[in-house]
Parts: sequence; C-alpha cells; structure tokens
Amino acid sequence: MIKAIILAVFCISTLAVADVTKARAMIYKAMDEFKADSNELVGTIDFIQMDGGGVKVVANITGPAGKHGFHVHEKSDLSKKCNNTGGHFNPFGKQHGAPTDENRHVGDLGNIEILDSSKPTIWTITDKIISFSGDSNIIGKGFVIHTGEDDLGKGGHPDSLTTGHAGSRWACGVIGKHE
Repeated sequence: MIKAIILAVFCISTLAVADVTKARAMIYKAMDEFKADSNELVGTIDFIQMDGGGVKVVANITGPAGKHGFHVHEKSDLSKKCNNTGGHFNPFGKQHGAPTDENRHVGDLGNIEILDSSKPTIWTITDKIISFSGDSNIIGKGFVIHTGEDDLGKGGHPDSLTTGHAGSRWACGVIGKHE
C-alpha cells in the first residue's frame, strides 16, 4: 500500500514537471544592423509555462534607470534598431492595455522598472494570456524593451491605444524554446 502511494505521488509530480515548458529571449541593445557576435547583451528574459495556467516571465536586465515598456512583438527581425520586430503581438485585434486588462494585445506586459543602471534588475510577472501554443503562442516572436514608460493605453496620447506611448525601442531579442 505504501509503495502504491509513493508511486502515485512520484507519477503526479513527474506529470507536473513534464507540463512545464520554458522559453528564453537573449536581449540585445538596439543596433542598426544585428550581428550576433558584436551586439551588446543587456540581459535575458525567461518564460516558464506554469502548471495550472499562465506563463511566468522573469527578466534579468541591465539598462537605463526608469520604467520601460515591455512587450512581445510580431516578428523576430531585430535589425533597424529593433523596428523590424513590427507591432505588439496582437492576434485578436484588440487595443493596447495593461497586463491585467481584458482588452489588450497578447504582447502587452506593462513596464519593467530598472532601479539602478549599474546592476541587473530582476523583474517578474505571471501572465494569463501569453502561451507556447495556439493563437497566443509567443515562440519565435520578438521581444522589445522601449526607451519610455508604457502608459498602458490610458495616457490620452494619439498612440496610447496602439503602443502605450512607450517611445523608441531600446533593446530586443527573439523568444525561443529553452531547456
């Protein structure tokens, strides 16, 4: 009987671990031309599919102090200072918003706040919309950190409902599967 209980617990915990999927984006400072050997690495962003739903996003970024728009973008082309990543990932045609808003782009993850430009900032969010499958699949998409703060679609600027008025693109990377 005890062996059966131990085996059952082992099987359940093994299933829980097997359900977790990981992805990573290496984040590079925006450059006119992306060259894998010569770009300045500013950090990483890890994505972990949580058992029971949601994706945990863990950023480890060194950069200018302040709040910066933090978004999944449509394309994986990092050239032209990250401008070739296209717009925010928005497969459902919604307006820009906060990560907690129902009406938001899939790629809208709010802001990362960098407190000290001389050392890495660790920032975490768990999001219920991004995923590794289906219409909200972020694998192969670009990830962009903007120069300015994302107003979460509530700033009243002409571009608030499309980009969050977050400014130009400071750094970017491509989200790929990670073991």
